Amino acid sequence: MEHLERCAWFLRGTLVRAAVRRYLPWALVASMLAGSLLKELSPLPESYLSNKRNVFNMYFVKMAWAWTFCLLLPFIALTNYHLTGKAGLVLRRLSTLLVGTAVWYVCTSIFSNIEHYTGTCYQSPALEGVRKEHQSKQQCHREGGFWHGFDISGHSFLLTFCALMIVEEMSVMHEVKTDRSHCLHTAITTLVVALGILTFIWVLMFLCTAVYFHNLSQKVFGTLFGLLGWYGTYRYWYLKAFSPGLPPQSCSLNLKQDSYKK
Repeated sequence: MEHLERCAWFLRGTLVRAAVRRYLPWALVASMLAGSLLKELSPLPESYLSNKRNVFNMYFVKMAWAWTFCLLLPFIALTNYHLTGKAGLVLRRLSTLLVGTAVWYVCTSIFSNIEHYTGTCYQSPALEGVRKEHQSKQQCHREGGFWHGFDISGHSFLLTFCALMIVEEMSVMHEVKTDRSHCLHTAITTLVVALGILTFIWVLMFLCTAVYFHNLSQKVFGTLFGLLGWYGTYRYWYLKAFSPGLPPQSCSLNLKQDSYKK
């Protein structure tokens, strides 16, 4: 338990800071551009992380929203109820996960449609021999073809959105004070550590996407969609009265909203 406490203390001193929420979006954009430039001018040698079947990609990134959803659900419920004691407010705040699910679904559907309408089926990965009889990606792959369209980076989108959402929700830890002997303290500490580790994985895999996969325009659009999903919710809609609202603070929620507006 002592090691868990130390890890939670470190994460509270890093990810929970207001500066992280302020500068992380810019850091993600800068790292995406720098990684993409490195990929074009001086590609890095192949590594474990450049293999799409690495453990982080297969068991974490491909289920990124599921991991984020399942860890934020108890975290939001426990911390928000501990601070407010109001079940109605907790349910309202938990609706952020439904909003996040909608953002994930709508954006990935848009990406899929763009790739479909801009794509063509080829006989080889070298884009030789157009197979006009196959009009969809699924049909093309089923018949052994290779589909090529404008493939917006879903990884860049989702990892950006999930990382920013987690650090926004973890801001509540500035106000959470629990008795160390209470089981609630253990539960929240465990969730803080799990969410912190998850955030570092999301940022690491975002960097790997930047230096190993997709072209610049595909990553720019993916990252932009992730930023718009975060900004449209936490920096615009959640400031309104009719919304899930921002994480509660010791002062009123209205004062928290005003601080974001300044």
